[in-house]
Amino acid sequence: MKKKKTIITYGTFDMFHIGHLRLLQRLKDMADELIVAVSTDEFNKGKGKKVMIPYEQRAEIVANIKCVDRVIPEESWEQKVDDIKKYSVDIFAIGNDWEGKFDFLKEYCEVVYLPRTKDISTTQLKKSLTNFMSIPKEDIIKAFEVIEILKRDFE
Repeated sequence: MKKKKTIITYGTFDMFHIGHLRLLQRLKDMADELIVAVSTDEFNKGKGKKVMIPYEQRAEIVANIKCVDRVIPEESWEQKVDDIKKYSVDIFAIGNDWEGKFDFLKEYCEVVYLPRTKDISTTQLKKSLTNFMSIPKEDIIKAFEVIEILKRDFE
């Protein structure tokens, strides 16, 4: 009987987007079981990363993606070796923006760095949202007034 292959990945998964979904789908295509470690709020705070969606909600979103078999909390950088051993992981996979950073795990399993989805990232989404939120309220109200006038001209 063929051994079931297990793959694990780690991430924050804040503001879940199509890039996240495509990554998880590609990972599931590489193995029978997909484990996703979602970074806790405390761990993100320690990394200096501010999240918009609390851990419990991010974990619930990821757990309800049909290709995901198990969600575990990521609470520290150091837990990866223990997770690989505990869950008999065959492949550790992560985005290629981390290229080379996890090569030390090759002692325990195969390590794969996958290309990210072009033109989408949580960082980009947060920057766009921040830029939008920095527009003065008065300017937004004026823009809607202009749109209302234009709308009336077309009626």
